[in-house]
Amino acid sequence: MKTLAWDVDDVLNSLMWAWFEDLKNSSRREIKVVYEQLLENPPHALLGMTLNQYLDSLDEFRLSGRYAQLEPNREILNWFHAHGHRCRHLALSAVPLAAAHISAAWVLKHFGKWIRTFAFVPSKRAGETIPEYDRAKADYIGWHGKVDILLDDNPEHIEQATQIGIQGILIAQPWNGGKSALPAALASLTKAVGN
Repeated sequence: MKTLAWDVDDVLNSLMWAWFEDLKNSSRREIKVVYEQLLENPPHALLGMTLNQYLDSLDEFRLSGRYAQLEPNREILNWFHAHGHRCRHLALSAVPLAAAHISAAWVLKHFGKWIRTFAFVPSKRAGETIPEYDRAKADYIGWHGKVDILLDDNPEHIEQATQIGIQGILIAQPWNGGKSALPAALASLTKAVGN
């Protein structure tokens, strides 16, 4: 039975889209781009923000209760209903320490039938000092030793996993240049886990 590691934000849910819509609706500044034009992640330069302003805004969204209201990605949830029982699953997120409990609760609420492990590599925040066990998701995967496939929206994470012999499936988003739509990525995953 294969073990799949699932990124949470922008894979299991649509955090960037929800945050961006919230920002457009609540911001005093005029935002002249649409979601599909967020060709960089982090997108702060495209939005006329500093990196810290972007991270603060994203963290505020996570901590406000709006993150907890995110809907799961329906296509991925349908994949879990059809095929989830054929694999072991863990969530592997790059989330700040202050919001990790919110992300974990969200995963267990929507995917807990299948995903029974939540792990994270803390996203660094200014002024925060915590022990660093892993610098990247590939470090965690290498330590864990059981992951067969990583599903992520960050091409760097996919590349690092590939370098240690783990299959990566890129979930297309505007910022990652992913050429394959989600149905094709899920078809590839279904093939990889076998019938």
